[in-house]
Amino acid sequence: QVQLVESGGGLVQAGGSLRLSCAASGYIFSNYAMGWFRQAPGKERELVAAVSWSGVVYADSVKGRFTISRDNAKNTVYLRMNSLKPEDTAVYFCAAGRGLATMTAHLDSRSYNYWGQGTQVTVSS
Repeated sequence: QVQLVESGGGLVQAGGSLRLSCAASGYIFSNYAMGWFRQAPGKERELVAAVSWSGVVYADSVKGRFTISRDNAKNTVYLRMNSLKPEDTAVYFCAAGRGLATMTAHLDSRSYNYWGQGTQVTVSS
């Protein structure tokens, strides 16, 4: 049974930092690309960052502020978020995708096979 469990969300002031974690189980973690997506109320789900053997990709809105990393030995992917802004407020989801052949595929939520339940990040101004 595949499970992706996010943690680390919370309430933070603008300019602050958070680190999200996503612990995976039930599949061969290293064989999958891992992505972080977010969804704000009334908006579509969007990619924040993704990492795989092909490389790393970030949304333009988070470049230079967020860092994605993965620890294959711990079956965990992280998202370090610095200089947080109120517009970063959203539910953050981690996702796992197999066979993402291009970096464009990493951007598309439909490319991902498994999803976590999400963790709320709220940035106050």
